[in-house]
Amino acid sequence: MRSTLFKKVDYDLGTLVNAIESGEIGLPEIQRPFVWKNLKVRDLFDSMYRGYPVGYLLLWESGSVSDRLIGVEQKQKRSRLVIVDGQQRLTSLYAVIKGVSVLRDNYESERIYIAFNPLEERFEVTDAAIKRDKTFIPDISSIWKDETDIFEIVGDYIDLLRTSRDLSSEEIRLIRTAVQRLEKLRTFPFMALELASEITEEQVSEVFVRINSKGISLNQADFILTLMSVFWDEGRAELENFCRQARKPSREMNTPFNHLIEPDPDQLLRVGVGVAFKRARLRHVYSILRGKDLETGRFSEDHRIAQFDLLKKAQSQALDIEYWHDFIQCIRMAGFRSGGMISSQNNLLFSYILYLIGRTEFDVKDADLRKVIGQWFFMAAVTGRFTSSPETRMESDLAALRQKTAAEQFVRQLQQVCSITLTNDFWRFTLPNDLATSSSRSPSLFAYDAALVLLDAPVLFSRAKVADILDPAPAVRADSSDLKRDYLFHKMHLAKLGITDTRKTNQIANYAYVGWPHHMSVSDRKLIECLPDLKERINPAELSSMYHVHALPQGWEKMEFSRFLEVRREMMAGIIREGYEKISIDMEYDSQKDDFEITEIINQGESELVEFKSTLRFNLHIERVDKRIETAVLKTLAAFLNTHGGTLIVGVSDDGTPVGIEADGFSDEDKMTLHLVNIVNSRMGALAMTSIHIHFEDYNESRVLVARCTKSSEPVFVKDGDNERFYIRLASSTIEPRASEMHNYIKSRFGT
Repeated sequence: MRSTLFKKVDYDLGTLVNAIESGEIGLPEIQRPFVWKNLKVRDLFDSMYRGYPVGYLLLWESGSVSDRLIGVEQKQKRSRLVIVDGQQRLTSLYAVIKGVSVLRDNYESERIYIAFNPLEERFEVTDAAIKRDKTFIPDISSIWKDETDIFEIVGDYIDLLRTSRDLSSEEIRLIRTAVQRLEKLRTFPFMALELASEITEEQVSEVFVRINSKGISLNQADFILTLMSVFWDEGRAELENFCRQARKPSREMNTPFNHLIEPDPDQLLRVGVGVAFKRARLRHVYSILRGKDLETGRFSEDHRIAQFDLLKKAQSQALDIEYWHDFIQCIRMAGFRSGGMISSQNNLLFSYILYLIGRTEFDVKDADLRKVIGQWFFMAAVTGRFTSSPETRMESDLAALRQKTAAEQFVRQLQQVCSITLTNDFWRFTLPNDLATSSSRSPSLFAYDAALVLLDAPVLFSRAKVADILDPAPAVRADSSDLKRDYLFHKMHLAKLGITDTRKTNQIANYAYVGWPHHMSVSDRKLIECLPDLKERINPAELSSMYHVHALPQGWEKMEFSRFLEVRREMMAGIIREGYEKISIDMEYDSQKDDFEITEIINQGESELVEFKSTLRFNLHIERVDKRIETAVLKTLAAFLNTHGGTLIVGVSDDGTPVGIEADGFSDEDKMTLHLVNIVNSRMGALAMTSIHIHFEDYNESRVLVARCTKSSEPVFVKDGDNERFYIRLASSTIEPRASEMHNYIKSRFGT
């Protein structure tokens, strides 16, 4: 039977504290900074005081890891033992007993003060009230100072307490007993499991992960940070230092501070991972960084080193101050000026991944990169692209880039996703519906604010700019005492009309940024009542322009309220679209022509890479919409994706005769595109759509739909009822291989 990798060692608290102070026990970068709340520290001392067990410790007898030291003090020697599990408890105990500061998870140092009431034998977190309460010893650290005379502390406490009340002899006895009992916590017993010195660093990391996966809640990012702590501790320190600096304003230009995001190490780790491995699912990355070959399942030291080298390169790019601030400028150019306008940090971080890939791998021109990243971020923000299942969505978007090689392909891929997402139906129906909310954190509200910035909109009835209100930078921010987001129809006015439902009165369509005259008191600021006077301050041309950009119809104040909300939501959606179009036009790559020539392709006929379909959904034989027609289209698309790619042309018969798209009965091309996107997403999955590029062409006086497919990086299946079917392209036919053939094909083609 294999021997254990650890031994049991008994400690008392005093021995542990002395070992930490001397440096014999150190703390490697295996866990995050101190995250316990002070109340939990109080409860730990209370449990020990009452004799309750407080868990075991896991230590490792090794000096091979660069140790981080508890607190902010320097130790005397290099650690013999490092803490693998038990950081929060030992940090709490050491910090309180020695009276030293800890590093909080916001990267600020803080002193923890715990108070003790000897008469009630009660612990509390010290606050202003506790400091004034003479029944408490406000800082129990004083009990364990080296020069402390415990009898003197008790005497001073009793003397102070007697200034406010009389003490009986029994109370004095209780005080002395309680303080002495508190002081004797130095002898409180701890059981430690010490891992043997000969076990590998990876085994230590594995033990930590296994223990904590069944105890405290850790995610895949924590596991990767653990590996970084063991194999590349400098990398984790770089992440934390970057995050610390991003939280502090500085006069220096080369710091990561900004007004959009205060990143955490796990967030920047995700950026590095996305750039290095084109992956968003961190569970795969954890295995890769441990040295596992995902194809063979084998672990290799050389493979681990190679993968960490990729991560190191990507992290250096992610933490590059020039790249970071240029990316922040991309988001500002998209109209988003502060963190308060960012509804999804996942969107921001993934956009940074795309920025870095575009800049470092595809060498996209700076001006074009800023514009397409701004366009992408705006699209993702207004649609809430990464609100649900963000890893799945990110994985899909990254997969679409793995086979791209040129800057033009990178830009076109991002623009393609934007185009198929922001259809006419989105602007006309989906977005106005999203605006029907009173949520102050609505993505559609932030997109509207960003559009006002992009359109250089003035505040309503003011010369000030909306951008100046929204920008938190001191050099830009306007004096907003008389500029505010205010009711259009005041709730008091609506109450007189019998409208009191806050879901209506507080809708975001009932608010606008309004500039009020200085002489007008806050209580007088009811827009409907003041409108005639406010209009006199603005000439008619300016007022018309203001009304347009603030999505206000002429005579809005006379409209029935529900109708007003409906109309304004539609107009707000239009303004958001105007703002988006301002950053999505004039792209150099937009005007570049593809080599695609529709007439030449159709003249060559159907082949392994080309197929014609007369319609998308309409059966010309039975003269009605037929799901079987849609299934035939999806089978062809899946076959192209699973083989070598290809082009499907809808609106052309098998012999190349133009049929046109009119038979399918769509009111416009956007709706036809949206229908195809929807059936692909629902029956083939979102990943498939990232490899399908849709556009329309003129052919012999008819319009045809062209769906160009690139080779998929993963197998694509078509849902058929309760089954999923797999298709490939063979010559000019789409076939469904037998189960055994499918298994062998997928293994050979996709390596899975």
